[in-house]
Amino acid sequence: MEVIQKKGKNKHTFSLGQEQFQYAYEDASGKGDVEVYYGDLPLKRSEQIEQNDWLRNVGVLWIVLGLFQSGYGSFMRGVFYFDPMWIFIGAACLTWALMTKVTYTVFKAEGANIFIIKDKHHDALIAELMARRKVQLAHWYADINPENELGNEINKFKWLVKQEVLTEEESEQKIKEVKFYHQVDDHEERVLN
Repeated sequence: MEVIQKKGKNKHTFSLGQEQFQYAYEDASGKGDVEVYYGDLPLKRSEQIEQNDWLRNVGVLWIVLGLFQSGYGSFMRGVFYFDPMWIFIGAACLTWALMTKVTYTVFKAEGANIFIIKDKHHDALIAELMARRKVQLAHWYADINPENELGNEINKFKWLVKQEVLTEEESEQKIKEVKFYHQVDDHEERVLN
């Protein structure tokens, strides 16, 4: 599955594979790509906005200048006077600044920041990445490991609940199973000695 996001000079490509995805980006500052395992994506995310503040500020300044000039002209002439030139130029600058504004959802993954443009693909892409993350973390960690100590196994299943991989009920069931396994294992060791 491949998802391509474009907005202005920004182009982000997500190639979703079985175990990991490739994230390629190209923007005004450069280009690159990285491969990330789904399980390495964090649950928490942030939002970043890229916009042309200078253009926005100049647009506001020109609108204010146009309103001031119209007000001053009306006051001096004693009749209503409207000078639309600066207001239209300012409105054009503001419109351009708003059209080129890009909002991202950012995941700070191992070795890379993953920027997902807020567009029509945004929600579906995040849902797919999080679903694959959940499956991969469950595959990596949800089974009982008899080699681990009891405390480590209990903490692992509690961590999986925090990562929204297991429900509380599933975690409690796994903890009961691992406690039972360790009790049986301890009993067998005592019998052998």
